[in-house]
Amino acid sequence: MGGQAPVVQRVRIRYAKRGPLRFTSHRDFARAFERAVRRANVPVAFSQGFTPHPKISYASAAPTGVASEAEYLEIGLREPVDPGRLRAALDAALSPGLDVLDAVVAGGGSLADRIEASRWRIELPELDPATLERAVAAFTVADEVLVERMTKQGRRTFDARAAVMRIDVQSAPVAPSGAMAIPCAILELVVRQVTPSVRPDDVLSGLRVVADLTPPVSPRVIRLAQGTLTAQGAIVDPLDADRGGATIG
Repeated sequence: MGGQAPVVQRVRIRYAKRGPLRFTSHRDFARAFERAVRRANVPVAFSQGFTPHPKISYASAAPTGVASEAEYLEIGLREPVDPGRLRAALDAALSPGLDVLDAVVAGGGSLADRIEASRWRIELPELDPATLERAVAAFTVADEVLVERMTKQGRRTFDARAAVMRIDVQSAPVAPSGAMAIPCAILELVVRQVTPSVRPDDVLSGLRVVADLTPPVSPRVIRLAQGTLTAQGAIVDPLDADRGGATIG
């Protein structure tokens, strides 16, 4: 009996969601990526069974509506390819705003095991940085900050404080509107990967709990990095461990 060709190479990919494409859901991105794989003639391997699926696995996708510079996936191939050419072909086959930034041949270990934390940037237009600093101070000294969120298992209550490794406030210059400049506070977070996951909107909910902070307009959120968390609180790109350590074929 015949079967699907085996995986002879695995490639790990970093991609970005930018601009209006940040509203692409994970499911929609997966469909768009599979179409891009077909258009680029990538020799993707398929699963066995009556309904074979391309061997693509995703790691810790950002929520819908959140921009990201650090999304990751792994693709199994039935033929070896040059990762640089694969990156360029997939990037050309995807819409601008879904941008393939890097590709490396996978070494050992699991990609998901290298995702320990994320670094986020939350821009809060029309919010005075001093107001945000007071809320962050209350959040930081709290032993726990309980928030609620609807999950697939129903409404859950969990601690939004314990997963936050670092939380800093910055201000950004904003173009003046009329005679007055519009303030903009920026929140930068390093958040550990936990279950259930603590997302940027959960931290904002926590700031509302401890300090009654409600952003005047919708925040703009971007994931800047995700990967392994060092003892100093830095985040290491999960592809770094694969660079130079694997060969084609």
